Amino acid sequence: MKPPVALLGYVNDEPSRAVFWPFAAFSPEFVAFRWAAGAGVPARFMDLPASATLAGERGDDDLDELHSDPLRVLAEAAGYADFERWWETLVEARGDDFDVFEAVLEAMRAVRAETPPPTGREAQREACMRQAIRAALKDGAARVAVVCGAWHAPALDVEAFRAKDDAALLKGLPRAKVTLTWVPWTHGRLSVGSGYGAGVRSPGYYHHLFTTRRDVTERWFARVARLLRAERLDASSASVIEATRLANTLAALRGRALPGLDELNEAALSVFGWDSDLPLRLIERQLVVGEALGSVPEDVPTVPLAQDLAKTQKTLRLKVQPEQIDLTLDLRTDTDLARSVLFHRLNVLGVPWAQERHAGGRGTFKEAWALAWKPEFSVRLVEASRAGQTVEGAATATAVEAVRGASTLAALTTLLEAVRYADLGGALPVALAELDVRAAGQADVSDLLEALPPLARLARYGDVRGRGGAANAQAGATFRTLLTRAGVGLPLAGVGLADDAADVLRGHVSGADAAVRLLDDPGALEGWHAALGRLADRDDAHPLLTGDAVRRLRDAGRLDGAEVERRLARALSGGAPLEVTAWLDGFLGQSGALLTHDAALLGLLDGWLTGLEPAAFQETLPLLRRVFSRFENPERRLIGEALRGGGAGARAERRGLDDARGLRAVPVVLRLLGAAG
Repeated sequence: MKPPVALLGYVNDEPSRAVFWPFAAFSPEFVAFRWAAGAGVPARFMDLPASATLAGERGDDDLDELHSDPLRVLAEAAGYADFERWWETLVEARGDDFDVFEAVLEAMRAVRAETPPPTGREAQREACMRQAIRAALKDGAARVAVVCGAWHAPALDVEAFRAKDDAALLKGLPRAKVTLTWVPWTHGRLSVGSGYGAGVRSPGYYHHLFTTRRDVTERWFARVARLLRAERLDASSASVIEATRLANTLAALRGRALPGLDELNEAALSVFGWDSDLPLRLIERQLVVGEALGSVPEDVPTVPLAQDLAKTQKTLRLKVQPEQIDLTLDLRTDTDLARSVLFHRLNVLGVPWAQERHAGGRGTFKEAWALAWKPEFSVRLVEASRAGQTVEGAATATAVEAVRGASTLAALTTLLEAVRYADLGGALPVALAELDVRAAGQADVSDLLEALPPLARLARYGDVRGRGGAANAQAGATFRTLLTRAGVGLPLAGVGLADDAADVLRGHVSGADAAVRLLDDPGALEGWHAALGRLADRDDAHPLLTGDAVRRLRDAGRLDGAEVERRLARALSGGAPLEVTAWLDGFLGQSGALLTHDAALLGLLDGWLTGLEPAAFQETLPLLRRVFSRFENPERRLIGEALRGGGAGARAERRGLDDARGLRAVPVVLRLLGAAG
């Protein structure tokens, strides 16, 4: 076992009810158990058992600040904003001075004397601790050492409390059937900011303190230098010496036996930071907190699903670590195809260890993934194990259940795509049968349009994975059925919509348009363009949608320049300002990239605008300004440069460029390229 690790407890019949007890190498409980194991001394837990903790209600665990973190209150009283810095000054920097523990116990006695005694769950916890101490003494222990939170220390004097009263407090505790196991943890999850923390803000730093027996400061800055060099930042040996001397000097000036984290950070910023805080942020993330991932032995009891996943990861040579790994797969190879299948199956199970990214470059055989393991995935595997004992079996059962519970066609086609990519042969017939039933039923136009992209991808790319055939052909046939139904209802669906609903429908139209072009079926393309034409012809449809339809028909070559200019003039003349702006929004889109890359469209818009009468120009200009204000500054600048002086050709002519002189360089370039002949 290699820390950090966590003890995971979960209710057998309800795995989502789970709790982690994380331990680092420096955690007092972990250190105590390891020492006891090595010394042959009995050691035991003394808090409430997990069967009671996970069975009872958690509402009475809400404690005030003094009860939940009394040492932080003392740190603030001592003038420290951060408890860990106070503890470091009080304990870590004092060496082997153990008198501080007696002082802490005395302080806790004084604080508890002025506060009401604990009730509810807290009272039961302390009663359980005292009973555990009594049991150890009864078993013949001459001395008992206790590791506990400072607040509880005064309450563990077994002579001051009656065993009979403690037994009464613990009588009738709720019980649940609980399973306990060990799982890997990370230093990042020990930090408070992670949301899964154990109250340690600087786990990487404390690990360094605990595992470094001598030359603590020197070795810290050596690690700093290695980190910075790996990031291609300047960090020489001389800088390490200088930083060490500066940290030691600061500690001496402040009366500390050893430099603390404050001194180390100040020295690092002075020596390595120069005029930037980037080195300090790297040190904070990589060293002070860190992302070390622990490990547990293979024979640690766990659910069969987790064992199957570990075996598959090992077979596919996939490294499990908390830092993100970027992986590009070639689906033409067996190993990468198997990796892709595993990633998709885990996503079906709700264990997103791998998240798909955009794969640049040409070809449809590539997939890009980002892998990062999180400790909470262990609980999700336990939950998913109720569906099956292997990754494939659990993913199949989960997919079947999701297919039968899908509320929309879009959700169903998305699931069908996931089933195909995860190669879940047992779930595929169920998904296809359900799709046939839903395709023949009732659905609104938005749902029909949203269901098209996954079907198009399956019909077009399914054979890339070596799984072409009837399923992909059925996806293509269903695509055409849904497209026909969507095309019939689209023109009417654009009538009487509010602005936000029209914007949602435009997004679905955009996705469907891309899907039709991806499938590259002439019949489907013809029917889709006919539907867009009917939408563009409706005067009562939302102008955002009609403008969008006109632009798409123009891009497809279904409307020539004269017709587009006629529709543009019609839409922008005499309409209400908000309607005109909406039409332009639909026609131009949310980005100026279309105009920067389509000179013909830009020329069309420019020609229409410059041809307006002065009065119409004055009315139209504010509307255009409102639309163009949504474009990025670089896009607006490129559009202005393209229009200034009539375009690139005119600018070249205006600058007096000599084409004949320019051509004289061509033979020289050809010789350099070895193309002269």
